[in-house]
Amino acid sequence: MEPTHPSTPPDRPRGRGIYLLPNLFTTGGLFAGYFAIIAATQGRFDDACIAIFVAAILDGVDGRVARLTNTQSEFGVQYDSLADLISFGLAPSLVLYHWALASMRLDGPTAGKVGWVVAFLYAACAALRLARFNSQVNQVDKRWFIGLASPAAAGLLASFVWVCFELGYEGSQLRYLALAMTAAAALLMVSRVRYFSFKGGGPRHDKLPFLSVVVVLAVLAAIAINPPMVLLAILGLYALSGPLHAGYRRLRRLPAAEPAP
Repeated sequence: MEPTHPSTPPDRPRGRGIYLLPNLFTTGGLFAGYFAIIAATQGRFDDACIAIFVAAILDGVDGRVARLTNTQSEFGVQYDSLADLISFGLAPSLVLYHWALASMRLDGPTAGKVGWVVAFLYAACAALRLARFNSQVNQVDKRWFIGLASPAAAGLLASFVWVCFELGYEGSQLRYLALAMTAAAALLMVSRVRYFSFKGGGPRHDKLPFLSVVVVLAVLAAIAINPPMVLLAILGLYALSGPLHAGYRRLRRLPAAEPAP
């Protein structure tokens, strides 16, 4: 009689409950974006801008949580993209519309149409930016974003409105500046300009982690002193860094001028 061996129970399929964790952060970001829209319709523009930044923080957390817990999924990728469209596409465009672009109608019916068309342009460009990112996520250099990332564009507009609101300016007073900034942010999102993604990939040195901690602490301290002004300065410089870097690279590729005879 052959000896019997205790049967090894088959491996149980891994429970899917842990997949709820990153999706909760994504849902929180979606809620923040939706709250920003509601707050803007009520004239609470400072709360709307803060909600957009909360959505940006949660958007950065959900992906890292998914990687740390090994719970990445195609569902999570698509859900995150749809939430980003609300939080960084529709929410900023409607905040700018209710704060300043709606007042373009003070200059006539045609100008009023330009206001809502530019607001729609931003939302459409955010959708195109997200679709292009999803389709090229495995084909581009991880160190760079092609076009201004939608959270950065949303943060730029939100910090601009936040600063102006804190300084006591009304949107109608700055409607043309708001129109120009909304259009510029929209076009930068769908441009081919490269932006540094801060995901590493370059040379690493022993002093880099310590320096990074010091820089992060300095930035956090500055943000704590004056959040809207510091965020506007940081995001404004980041938005300009792409075109400036592209111009610098173009100048370096230009042939040297021939000496005069």
